[in-house]
Amino acid sequence: MSEPFEVAIAHPHLDSVGALLDEPLGTARASAILLAHGAGIDMQHPWMASLAAALAARGFRVMRFRYPYMERASREGKPMPPDRTAVLEDAHAAVFEAFARRTRARRRLLAGKSLGGRIATHLAAKGCDAHGLVVLGFPLHPPRAPEKQRSEHFPAIVQPGLFLHGTRDEFATPDEMRAALTRYAGRSTLSIVEGGNHSFELPAARRVALPEVLADLAGRIAEWDESTWPE
Repeated sequence: MSEPFEVAIAHPHLDSVGALLDEPLGTARASAILLAHGAGIDMQHPWMASLAAALAARGFRVMRFRYPYMERASREGKPMPPDRTAVLEDAHAAVFEAFARRTRARRRLLAGKSLGGRIATHLAAKGCDAHGLVVLGFPLHPPRAPEKQRSEHFPAIVQPGLFLHGTRDEFATPDEMRAALTRYAGRSTLSIVEGGNHSFELPAARRVALPEVLADLAGRIAEWDESTWPE
């Protein structure tokens, strides 16, 4: 069961954004995860809910939240374009502080899908007090525009990072991600999902449902957590 609550933020049109907390099933891990949504999906989207549930089943405490534009879209019942990067970063940073207070975990991991993962890397580069990063489908460049890369901040990131990436992701090929991660200052791990697109959906011929894929991703995250911080 996900616990809903509000997180106060500084914003010209909002005083708070919605958040959800999923408690771990069984023994809690030392690591808790702040999971940010992608550009076009809400924190309650089945993709986000399935991954949060799979992570909770692996012992993680997981907190999801809405960026301001998605909060406005939810309240006003109409789509909104993503906020400017600075607005996304400010909201994400405010939520991270609330996440740290609420979970009181020994380790705090910044995680996110696509846009949410990119903003998580921005916070890490700016010195956010996170212990690690988990990025699901890093949008290295816009589709069909490989010259417009967004990895200039990688040399400032010192936390260990796990980058999960599909071989059919139009926002970067695995080889492009490998090249970009050579500039990453901390220890980076690239975990490839064969056949996965930007949302990690596999070709229909594989006959593997998305929840199964997300459960596999949760398992990879758990293994990385255990190997990075052996108890």
